[in-house]
Amino acid sequence: MEDWVLRMPWAGVKAAARDSLLDREWLVTNGLGGYASGTVAGAVSRRFHGLLIAALPAPIGRRMMFNHLSELVRVGEGATFFLGGEERAGGVLELPGAAYLTEFRLELGLPIWRYEFADIAIEKRIMLVHGQNTVHITYELVKGDGPVRLKLKPSVHFRAHEAPVQRANDDVYTITANGPHYEVAAKGEGPRLRLMTCAERAAFTIENSSRADVLYRVEESRGYDHQGSLWSPGYFRVDLRPGKPATLIASTEPWEIVTALSPEQAFRAECDRHHRLVAAAHPEVRQGPARELVLAADQFLIAPTGRQQDAAWAKAAGDEIRTVIAGYHWFTDWGRDTMISLEGLTLTTGRYAEAGYILRTFAHYFRDGLIPNMFPEGEHQGLYHTADATLWYFHALDRYVAVTSDRATLRVVLPILRDSIEHHVRGTRFGIGVDPQDGLLKQGEDDYQLTWMDAKVAGWVVTPRRGKAVEINALWYNALRLMQEWYRSEHDEDSAKAMEKLAERAFDSFNRRFWCDRLKHLNDVIDGPEGTDPACRPNQLLAISLSYPVLDSARWPAVLETATERLLTPVGLRSLAPGHPDYKAKYYGDLRSRDAAYHQGTVWAWLIGPYIDAYLKVHPGEEGKARQLLRGFVSHLGEAGIGSISEIFDAEAPFTPRGCIAQAWSVAEALRCWAKTATKFVE
Repeated sequence: MEDWVLRMPWAGVKAAARDSLLDREWLVTNGLGGYASGTVAGAVSRRFHGLLIAALPAPIGRRMMFNHLSELVRVGEGATFFLGGEERAGGVLELPGAAYLTEFRLELGLPIWRYEFADIAIEKRIMLVHGQNTVHITYELVKGDGPVRLKLKPSVHFRAHEAPVQRANDDVYTITANGPHYEVAAKGEGPRLRLMTCAERAAFTIENSSRADVLYRVEESRGYDHQGSLWSPGYFRVDLRPGKPATLIASTEPWEIVTALSPEQAFRAECDRHHRLVAAAHPEVRQGPARELVLAADQFLIAPTGRQQDAAWAKAAGDEIRTVIAGYHWFTDWGRDTMISLEGLTLTTGRYAEAGYILRTFAHYFRDGLIPNMFPEGEHQGLYHTADATLWYFHALDRYVAVTSDRATLRVVLPILRDSIEHHVRGTRFGIGVDPQDGLLKQGEDDYQLTWMDAKVAGWVVTPRRGKAVEINALWYNALRLMQEWYRSEHDEDSAKAMEKLAERAFDSFNRRFWCDRLKHLNDVIDGPEGTDPACRPNQLLAISLSYPVLDSARWPAVLETATERLLTPVGLRSLAPGHPDYKAKYYGDLRSRDAAYHQGTVWAWLIGPYIDAYLKVHPGEEGKARQLLRGFVSHLGEAGIGSISEIFDAEAPFTPRGCIAQAWSVAEALRCWAKTATKFVE
């Protein structure tokens, strides 16, 4: 097991180290979109922190069901020790557990805390049962004779997991008991939280209590409601002895599901599943840091419980519905993120069946030639305001067919893709359509953000990029060439020639119109409301990186050199080069301040993928040097979201991680590139 351990960097219990316990977070998921997450310190600092955020059918969506657990250890006749921590209104920070916490690590991707005091050591482990809204919190005495008495006090605030923490928590909660089984319910209809323990000398004491002074420090720094209340039904008492662990189970599932597996059986099943995930992956990613990313990748692949009608449709067709959570904690599934992530999350990890499920699932969602941009929490229908997600679908299908040779899926979706091309040629929603003057793809409509640079706050579209965006046209050209290739392989020469004609015109116009000879890089947008935008952004790399590059190869070195000098960092690429009037070095503050910086300099980890693709096209055979570009992510695995890769980073050193603590396309592109840069000469 030691070989499967990722340890958080440790600096003892000094004040600085105590602060780091609040900045570092853990995450476990259940394959449905549900999760548990918190700080290593045990204090809740986000509204998204909890021990069970259940993924429930629409219109409920994800729901906070189990917020916090107070843990007290009694040794002998009177010595007591508090684990974990909390922060209260007024800036009162209590981290008593930090004095005893000697290690935090991931084993097989599962978080484990080790506490030592009074000649004993206790380890705590948290896991979610795969495919269930059930959490197991297990304590084990790993040093000392015992017995050790645990007092575990659960606290709740049932709410939509994105709801403000200041939402009234004055629901009349009730608790009912049936033997060792306990159920907490709120007034009115809604899911119940079921609680039980598996332990020696277990007992429960009803002691209703509430607190109204819980401080969520991250929400405060981001300008959101940040003080809330929690209610507790009472506390459990259990004994710990050597070889006799104790587990607290919390779930929204029926009791027959909750009790179907013992804690030991559930843990062994999850360990076996993780071993199988790694064994199925590309050989180059089965060890070391890449193996952690294989386990991290699993957290984003889900069977969405909310869209039951779509699941019924898929099952009737002999298929399964699958999608990708874009990031934790607050994202749902997004079309663009799913398609960009598909190769790294599924093909690099050997999960070919799930890749097929995802592609066929999204084929079902095409409307007016587009796939959804996103599915809002708790809703059945997607939103379609995106100009690039659909074009990324062509790319994802290309990578899938290249790896699996699944021509059956290709034949199923080919008519849908032809319809999509035709919609783009004649024009579809949101001003998306081919300009008959030059064959390039334009997009844009007031009040909409249609590219991946999609920040919008209070009606302000920060980077509208209306007109002809560079990466949109790179993706358009790639899609046309792929359609040409697929039609030719299906012996439909007339259709292949039609796609070839569209592609050739787009290629000629792109190279004539996007190249900025003065700056030696590609314009970011042309034919916009204010003309041409020559801003130096990473979007231009897609003109090189895709299967069919739209940029003339003679100009590749210049674009790569510009990106290397002005955009490349140890953890991805800046979204805007320094020196631009809109450049922001840091991403912080309230929502408006953050969105103003989101794509105006902030580093995005996923962009390392297109950069490495372009680098290896300009420098073939230099996989070893390309691998070095991933080393910044290796050290990052020990910070922010332990074992995963953050969404974004500040644009300047020390490149502080920001945004989501675990982002699908960040993990996917780093993992894909790790496999792509495999060489026997790499250490």
